[in-house]
Amino acid sequence: MAVTKAKIRPLNDKVLIKRLEAESKTAGGIVLPETAKEKPKRGRVISVGDGKLLDTGERGTMQVKANDEVLFTAYAGTEVKINGEEFIIMDESDILAILD
Repeated sequence: MAVTKAKIRPLNDKVLIKRLEAESKTAGGIVLPETAKEKPKRGRVISVGDGKLLDTGERGTMQVKANDEVLFTAYAGTEVKINGEEFIIMDESDILAILD
């Protein structure tokens, strides 16, 4: 049986993010075990919704786009697992910055 790759399209002002890997060493060169690693608060935008529906009936413009690397708040979004991969779906307002 062939497995098809799921396509996910967030709704409204939601953003789908793939969390980037946590650092395995400290700045001083100490190797961290898996249990000591803090979940990173940065990730790559996989896909974005159409924008928030405004009172005028129009859609607001999204500030992030696919492939942007972003910083987000510590408790942002909902973690989901799709085809064995972990993603986060969050509001665009939970994103703090886009990294250049």
